[in-house]
Amino acid sequence: MLMGQPPGAHRVLVIGAGMGGLVAALLLAHAGCDVIVIEKQNYPGGKVRTIDVGAIAVDSGPTVLTMKPVLDAIFETVGARLADHVRLTPTDVLARHEWPDGSMLDLYADTDRTANAIGDLAGAAEAAGYRRFRDRSAEVFRTLDRSFMQEAEPGIGSLVAHAGIGGLPALARIQAFSTLWKILGGYFKDARLRQLFGRYATYCGSSPFAAPGPLMLVADAEQQGVWLARDGMTALPLAIAELARKEGARFVFEETVERIVIANGRAAAVRTAGGREFAADTILFNGDPAALSAGLLGEDAIGATPPRPASERSLSALTLSIAASARGFPLQRHNVFFSGDYRAEFDAIFTHGRLPADPTIYVCAQDRDDRGRRLRPGGAEGLFMIVNAPATGDGMTPTEREVEQCTKLIMQRLSRAGLELEIDPGAMAATSPQAFHQLFPGTGGALYGRSSHGWMASFQRPTSRSRI
Repeated sequence: MLMGQPPGAHRVLVIGAGMGGLVAALLLAHAGCDVIVIEKQNYPGGKVRTIDVGAIAVDSGPTVLTMKPVLDAIFETVGARLADHVRLTPTDVLARHEWPDGSMLDLYADTDRTANAIGDLAGAAEAAGYRRFRDRSAEVFRTLDRSFMQEAEPGIGSLVAHAGIGGLPALARIQAFSTLWKILGGYFKDARLRQLFGRYATYCGSSPFAAPGPLMLVADAEQQGVWLARDGMTALPLAIAELARKEGARFVFEETVERIVIANGRAAAVRTAGGREFAADTILFNGDPAALSAGLLGEDAIGATPPRPASERSLSALTLSIAASARGFPLQRHNVFFSGDYRAEFDAIFTHGRLPADPTIYVCAQDRDDRGRRLRPGGAEGLFMIVNAPATGDGMTPTEREVEQCTKLIMQRLSRAGLELEIDPGAMAATSPQAFHQLFPGTGGALYGRSSHGWMASFQRPTSRSRI
């Protein structure tokens, strides 16, 4: 979020070395700006991070990389090639899914293989429904790619303008006024498949029962390619930071910005907890806008963004980073163990503000390829688990006891699926909504900004320029 003078200002301060801040620093430095990035952690990447458990560094943030052409274009803008800096491998098996009744389904990069797998699981009619769903999700992606996802300030006007008169029927077909869950019912009668494809709402921290139908486009984004980072996801922010340095950007780590200084109606400087002051012509804040409106960067910056009620927060998470020996269940790289009652799961989170009693569990087996083969034979392997949680990390919930109980439920559910884990002593680290709130102030632990609930929510996302 830019604060201050128009683009082209000489000195740009970037607060936060998350992915958005890193890309901005790289592109601004390449454009000739004097860029300084200030980051409170001792590493770049923000949510892209690792946690050491035992002798293993476990990727403990994003684990799925899609829409690779976006990254290719960023690197090409500065005369570089992504492939020269980050080793990526396309996947064949996108994910393995398991339900409480013991049934399993793999999604593949190949649509025909997925359709055949769905047919084997649920019959020919569901396979045909999947093909219709795939066609529609591709149409939704094409409709919203330029007009919404790549639009700086998306709105109904920009949608219509990009679609043109001939595209108006396409706009109607994205079904923005229906929930994703309701739309999925038109393609799938099998409750397991509605649950599987409804999970795409969680990719932006939302409930499938409240998120708008166009989020089906995630299915097409995945079908265009899912990539594995052979050296871990942190290889990506490290590569971008290194390129930014080569373009002249400077990084100041382990400095916390406490105040944005406003002078003569514009952002003029920042002051850090260490007593340092950095002058600027323009300030780019790469954090949650809620931190600004809450006054966490000083009273001067409160007016930069409108306040956002806690009720509009996206999902948080309870995550487990583990080093363990795994046996029994045939793990792939990406695995999902579904809950028995999806609606009850999201009611617990968004209505009652508590951890679900029967959570859906995502398990990333990071030492395996997309076919389940161990990349490093023998010994413990790195596992990262995610359970959706309410963004109440700035309150009293979940309690330590509730986190312990949820962890126990996770292990019991995995055991019922046949997955037995022998966890190395001291080799499990939990990250709760409270911990995420401390990492990302002002969020309550919300990991995706505001939730995409209701058809207007997506059009209310922050734009690149603040009120200051």
